[in-house]
Amino acid sequence: MTDAAALPGQPRGAVVSGPATARAVNVLAPNPSAMTLDGTNTWIVAEPDSDLAVVVDPGPLDEGHLRGVIAAAERLGKRVGLTLLTHGHPDHAEGAARFAELTRTAVRALDPALRLGDEGLAAGDVVTTGGLELRVVPTPGHTSDSLSFHLPADRAVLTGDTILGRGTTMVAHPDGRLGDYLDSLRRLRSLTVDDGVHTVLPGHGPVLEDAQGAVEYYLAHRASRLAQVETAVEKGYRTAAEVVAHVYAGVDRSLWPAAELSVRAQLEYLTERGLI
Repeated sequence: MTDAAALPGQPRGAVVSGPATARAVNVLAPNPSAMTLDGTNTWIVAEPDSDLAVVVDPGPLDEGHLRGVIAAAERLGKRVGLTLLTHGHPDHAEGAARFAELTRTAVRALDPALRLGDEGLAAGDVVTTGGLELRVVPTPGHTSDSLSFHLPADRAVLTGDTILGRGTTMVAHPDGRLGDYLDSLRRLRSLTVDDGVHTVLPGHGPVLEDAQGAVEYYLAHRASRLAQVETAVEKGYRTAAEVVAHVYAGVDRSLWPAAELSVRAQLEYLTERGLI
């Protein structure tokens, strides 16, 4: 058995519903797949002595899951006061409108099309529902509307799909851009260095105990993949599909469509910088 402490980011272990930090509780959605890993992590975040909670990423449009999130909050003695989205992919956001209907809450997101209510989210915003402090961190790259949420009281960050609890994420070209993604990883690294963040609460997969190690691994992985793609082009592999077949030969073929999106983003990045 692999020692979790030796894995990138030091994953905590199995993905389960329940408390992750003093202020964050996970409710795992029943949508496991090769892309969503164990399923979407829906986060209930609240001050321990408050009766109001914030829910981050209600997840898919699954009535049982959405009601389960509400029930989990109620078991904690809390009422959902606000819903936030890290980004608009359906496994995170499809259930948001129904969840807002069930909880009578607003939905705040970067993308205006996903909002329900008058307020959106932008860099530098601080969410203070129920005395909670959640700082909005722009982390585009996986998608153009990707956000993370810094939870300073727990020295944690909720990363959506920007950093996963297991493996690495894709850059969803053309909406996602690799240059933006690398900048976002560096922004998250600064949280670990300057703000003491040590815990990653991801959108999928287990909690990570070593946030800085996770970010460094992601940055090294991207640098390695870029070098592989550049070498593949030099060898004559020109299209994204050709590069995927060459560079990702050892990866499960069911993941190749997602890999092709990332390769397209990498080819664009290398072309813009005159490297290929």
